[in-house]
Amino acid sequence: MQVLLPYKKTFEAYLQAHPFDREPASLYAPANYIMGLGGKRLRPILVLLGYELFSEGNVEEALPAAMAVEVFHNFSLVHDDIMDEAPLRRGRPAVHEKYGTHAGILSGDVMLVWAYQWLSRVSRRELLPEIQGVFSRVAMEVCEGQQWDMDFERQQAVSIADYLRMIEGKTAALLSGSLEIGSILGGAEKPQVHQVYRFGRYMGIAFQLQDDLLDTFGETGKVGKKKGGDIAQNKKTYLILEALDRAGGDLKKELQRWMSTQPADEEAKVKRVIEILRELDIPAYGEQLKSEYLDRALEALQALEARAEAKHKLNELLNYVVGRDL
Repeated sequence: MQVLLPYKKTFEAYLQAHPFDREPASLYAPANYIMGLGGKRLRPILVLLGYELFSEGNVEEALPAAMAVEVFHNFSLVHDDIMDEAPLRRGRPAVHEKYGTHAGILSGDVMLVWAYQWLSRVSRRELLPEIQGVFSRVAMEVCEGQQWDMDFERQQAVSIADYLRMIEGKTAALLSGSLEIGSILGGAEKPQVHQVYRFGRYMGIAFQLQDDLLDTFGETGKVGKKKGGDIAQNKKTYLILEALDRAGGDLKKELQRWMSTQPADEEAKVKRVIEILRELDIPAYGEQLKSEYLDRALEALQALEARAEAKHKLNELLNYVVGRDL
């Protein structure tokens, strides 16, 4: 990740120089709070790297667009945490826990507006319609993915194909869209933008598959959020879906029972479901499926006609986001 640190530092400096400093403070304080919690800054970095794939110019030209995607990403986190009733975000209290649900909803709303305002600040005005088109498409796909995610909690029959379609919208769309926007700003032609899109989609799916592994099998101190949150919320991740397919008899009935209830002892539920997943060798399955999408992303990157140095950095980023420790 060392090769990407300059991009993160550049963006962090830009972010600190442009806080939400409007009134009323009660509206903008939650926005400043979530934006200040740090994180990988993966999406703005992807905007800057997408720009560098096709341009040797200063990446500062792409910073307004980088800000737009990061503000949008954090807006979605604020609302997702409310819907998921998640207590933690990046190891700190979620916005709705700290400021209240009403403040979280309204602050998220204003962040969405703010994201579009930042996008409109790109210097190459002739590219704005195309960039806004990508951004709006991505925004809708993220919302669609979140709705599918919530629908799956109530549906009995969900396939792994359904799940992959959901994460393609909820997670992969914004990652690939960040790269697309950066590459358009950098001067990429449409065939190149499409190839960037393909790489970003596969990377985004692999990223979310790894995130699901971390949520279930990772340690809270390492991943910055409560372990087993997906299990506690009865989310039908691909890990649970595969386990239900593999399990039989009483074990399947037990898993179905755990994943359709919310017992008072949440910790006991999470512990037992994880035990079942390990019994069925689900961690190995998760690693295998993630590797398949990693390979597809690498193939798309190799086929991309772009600056070699920037492609190398994207390869470094890919290896980082799908190889985070459990």
